[in-house]
Amino acid sequence: MLTIKEIADMANVSRTTVSRVLNDSGYVSIKARERVLKVIEETGYVPSQHAKSLRTKKSKVIGVVIPKLGTETSGRLVNGMNEVFSQYGYQILLTSSNLAPQKEIEYLSLLKSRQVDGIILTATNVSDQLIAGIRQLRMPFVAVGQNIPGVSNVVYDDLNAAKIMTRLLIERGRKNIAFIGVPESDQAVGVLRKQGFLDSMKEHCLNIRKEWIIESDFSISSGYSAMERIMERVVGGVIPDGVFCVTDRIAIGAIQHLKETGLKVPQQISITGIGASDLSKYVEPPLTTMDYENEKAGQEAAKILLAQIERNEDFQKTVILNGRLIRRDSL
Repeated sequence: MLTIKEIADMANVSRTTVSRVLNDSGYVSIKARERVLKVIEETGYVPSQHAKSLRTKKSKVIGVVIPKLGTETSGRLVNGMNEVFSQYGYQILLTSSNLAPQKEIEYLSLLKSRQVDGIILTATNVSDQLIAGIRQLRMPFVAVGQNIPGVSNVVYDDLNAAKIMTRLLIERGRKNIAFIGVPESDQAVGVLRKQGFLDSMKEHCLNIRKEWIIESDFSISSGYSAMERIMERVVGGVIPDGVFCVTDRIAIGAIQHLKETGLKVPQQISITGIGASDLSKYVEPPLTTMDYENEKAGQEAAKILLAQIERNEDFQKTVILNGRLIRRDSL
């Protein structure tokens, strides 16, 4: 493998000139640059990334922590990030917490030890321990999905999205509306979407039945079980005529249970979700949902992180993304 000194000798320039051409930094005359580029082209020289990182103090690697591998949301987020990072010569080192909050904290330290230039975290919850772990990083950092104090964030307008989805049910004439959520340790999905549901119900002076507010996890099977529990709590023959589910997968499970019990969606019970998963358009009936455009979220996170890296500044910026309503037949 050729060295910078050999390239310099062949181009009849100094090693400093070759370095400036390779790193696109500092002044180099047009003729000298042309000679260096000609030698590089003729020899097929590829600079060592390790050597380059030692000179620039940049690894050109970004650490990314996602909740789970193989999910549509994570895939779209990472695709959006990669679209931006690849334009600037950065690569992604991907890790998955598998929905374990403690793993998120562990991976932050691990990625820093791998000398990544920055980290993007799709957090599952916001805890004091996580905030402390982020502060200890002292490096470019962006959180996606959860609003974490003291750092840059790319978040969705979960409160308003939940209000919209609940309002759709109300406008459809539904008055006895059930809610299937997730644990409130998840601030965005567990707290804000629940609050949006409650706010819409109160704004329209509708009765909130606490026995029909059920907590599940993010799986289709948990949505099925949650809908089953709601129906078991029906008293006096009054059944829900609408159900707001905080995710599409929960909604799909709820629809399946209703179909198996002979109840018709949407004729008897309308269902809405959030997420615009691929499955949401294939379930019968197709699900009314909110598309959060995760690719855009990934792109925004990447742009903020790159700005921190390139400017070498510890600034904070929050981007709030609005969803896109998709009306389908479950309403």
